[in-house]
Amino acid sequence: MRKTNYHTHTKRCHHAQGSDEEYVLSAIRNGYEELGFSDHTPWKYDSDFVAKMRMKDSDFDEYYQSILTLKEKYKDQISIKIGLECEYFPKYMDWLKELLQTYHLDYIIFGNHYYKTDEDQIYFGRRCKDDDMLKAYIDEAIEGMKTGLYAYLAHPDLFMRAKDEFDDIARAESYRLCKAAKELDVILEYNLAGAEYNDKVGKCMYPHPEFWKIAASVGNKVIIGVDAHHPKALETDKYRDQGLQFLTNLGIEIVDTIPFLQYDK
Repeated sequence: MRKTNYHTHTKRCHHAQGSDEEYVLSAIRNGYEELGFSDHTPWKYDSDFVAKMRMKDSDFDEYYQSILTLKEKYKDQISIKIGLECEYFPKYMDWLKELLQTYHLDYIIFGNHYYKTDEDQIYFGRRCKDDDMLKAYIDEAIEGMKTGLYAYLAHPDLFMRAKDEFDDIARAESYRLCKAAKELDVILEYNLAGAEYNDKVGKCMYPHPEFWKIAASVGNKVIIGVDAHHPKALETDKYRDQGLQFLTNLGIEIVDTIPFLQYDK
């Protein structure tokens, strides 16, 4: 299996550290063959809302040019891809499609963080303790996957950040999500930043073993995502090795590449 990672952030999102080049050098040092940058996408809001956890629209050109420069500079040592981590915000999807077409990004991944838009600040990672909001999280994930735009669904069990236990509702909704991903042939991500956080706080949130047992029983495909917010995350294999062992024991199909976006010439 090739060593790849398509979930890499930059300091432009206001909660990551390090230069773009430091991420590349860390990946090279630890034997990665392909590195995808997927910082939190800007959105061109129709309000004066200013997001605190994503790059500004005005930062995007510099982000794009920086990664392009690194792609060329290190082409003989590592393959670099340019992407974004995006939500499914229905009223802004036309803008996103136009951005993808204009820049011919390699891919986007689906980070289902907020309900409809982050302008309303309804963050699923806090609100999914409510059963109705958990169902809304799954609804939005399925609708987003149906667009066919996203290479994979990042941290699909993010809802467990809000819940105290993997209860009957969590189980039923996990089955619903996993079955939809299977039918739509969408890859699910086993998130290593979540695994590191679980270890740090001594509590299992996501990735949650019960979710992944369900994914294995449904027959989903899974990819390892470092979700790197600092370059050193690409220099340790502790959580990657643990995740690979756990997933291998479940018998789930692990993939090391993603579908890239195709554009008309």
